[in-house]
Amino acid sequence: MQFTTLDWTIIGATIVISFLPAIFFAKRAGSSTTEFFTSGRAAPWWLVGISMVATTFSTDTPNLVTNLVRERGVSENWVWWSFLLTGMMTVFFYARLWRRSGVLTDLEFYEIRYSGKAARALRGFRAVYLGLFFNCVIMATVNLAAAKIGNVVLGWPMERTLLVCGIMTIFFASVSGLWGVLVTDSLQFVITMSGTFFVAYFALKQPEVGGLSGLFAKVDPKTLNLLPDFGDWSVALAAFIIPITVQWWSVWYPGAEPGGGSYIAQRMLASRSERDAVTGTLLFNIMHYALRPWPWIIVALCSTLVYPKLSDISAAMPYVDKALIGHDMAYPAMMRFLPAGALGFVVAGVLAAYRSTIETHLNWGTSYLVHDLYRRFMNTGKSEKHYVFVGRLTTAGLMICAAIVTYALGTAKEAFDLILSIGAGTGLLYLLRWFWWRVSAWSEIAAMIGSFIVAVGFFIARKNGVQIADHVSLIATVATTTVIWMTVTFLGPQTDRATLVSFFKLVKPAGPGWKSVQAEAGVGPSPDSPAQAMIGWVLGCTFVYSALFGTGSLLYGRMPQFYMWLGLFIVSGIGMARVLKGFWTGAGAAAQGAG
Repeated sequence: MQFTTLDWTIIGATIVISFLPAIFFAKRAGSSTTEFFTSGRAAPWWLVGISMVATTFSTDTPNLVTNLVRERGVSENWVWWSFLLTGMMTVFFYARLWRRSGVLTDLEFYEIRYSGKAARALRGFRAVYLGLFFNCVIMATVNLAAAKIGNVVLGWPMERTLLVCGIMTIFFASVSGLWGVLVTDSLQFVITMSGTFFVAYFALKQPEVGGLSGLFAKVDPKTLNLLPDFGDWSVALAAFIIPITVQWWSVWYPGAEPGGGSYIAQRMLASRSERDAVTGTLLFNIMHYALRPWPWIIVALCSTLVYPKLSDISAAMPYVDKALIGHDMAYPAMMRFLPAGALGFVVAGVLAAYRSTIETHLNWGTSYLVHDLYRRFMNTGKSEKHYVFVGRLTTAGLMICAAIVTYALGTAKEAFDLILSIGAGTGLLYLLRWFWWRVSAWSEIAAMIGSFIVAVGFFIARKNGVQIADHVSLIATVATTTVIWMTVTFLGPQTDRATLVSFFKLVKPAGPGWKSVQAEAGVGPSPDSPAQAMIGWVLGCTFVYSALFGTGSLLYGRMPQFYMWLGLFIVSGIGMARVLKGFWTGAGAAAQGAG
């Protein structure tokens, strides 16, 4: 693609602007690990929410959506739309509990919830498992998408893209700490979202497309359906039924963890109050599922007309590495049609999306490896500045590891499926551990090991040519993992009662699962209302899905459906606002005061 001086000026200006927060917050970030990893627990709700949504919007996200739409249509997006159910559950059930716990990282949670050597081992194991291995796989998927975009847009080989992006992100993440990441995320999100609308606008202007009306007239109507064809049971099962009934609660996936976790928990813990944690997480779910998808979907649909086959992408860009060609490549291929200025702005947005995600994962992964492994088990009693320095070195090491792992992946969809399968079967445990005293450290250890072994087994089998449907491997992994950890929960060692009593006094979880512990603690019931939270969850999901599908109906020109969704949107929004108001009045006010 031909870049003009204007394009390079825009790209350069956005890079300079985005580095200003790193310089501004460098001294503050270096003062302590609390500042470096949780921004001093002073982040407001709007910054928390925007940072969450910016982090989950990376270079691989539009590529993944394009991959899904091109292969099986718009309805295939249910594989991630279904995660709204767990996202809203985090808002109404778990955000207050996380903020109330007062931990620095979500792994520190293990030593206030569980007891003995198993709790310590679990914390150390997950620091390595998530902070190093799992985190590097996630960053590798982002690197892969960046490499494909760099190859299409700039003609760069993967090595050059990884080198340039790596140097940039290592410098920023190691200097700025979480405060710099949060502030930069807000700037980068504006640039990134504006860029997606630019790509959609110019994609619609292509003669093969003929605008919005031409697009919907030319594309196969089945491709536009928001629900899969239930006449084809295998497609409906994989694309909708499994995600909406099993996947959302059973799979641990970054940004959509059952009960919250990883960088979502990190931002809830960085919030200045329980109210900010709840409201920020709600804002994230609204923007993540209702605001962002349609520009990506529009571009993906346009690409089916401009590049009906993968060979068309290859023919249009013969300089592109053939090994990188896949349906996910169609999104960056549509950037060919951007004029001067717009191309620079979109590339700046792509770079911003890449950096916001990678920088968050570097900070998050480093917090595990330094706070939960190095400081806790390997070198205790050092100064705060020492641990910050080690964190900065660890940041560089993580980026190098992620770059190496990038070469093992093929497409965005393949990487997405691998991450889903590795976390399959653990989700129910993460939901129940807050509300059922019997869940133990041994339950979590068994779940992680079981899920990992089964998932890797399926991955290796596929690499060796064995044909296994994604939904079959997912269900098999969930079933096997659940049986393993439930067995260990009932038959294995239990958490000591003193630890359980201490945890209940600190976090005050609601529900019958802590009844016996509450009696021993000699304190009143939880200030939270499970019934109120359940109503909020239903209304919240209705609110966001109404916005998502109402927008689609409006774009499609299906006005009766649009008015139906609009009505649900208004009613559920009013109801959800009343539920949230109830959180901070009456019994809920006690919890807010504690936060």
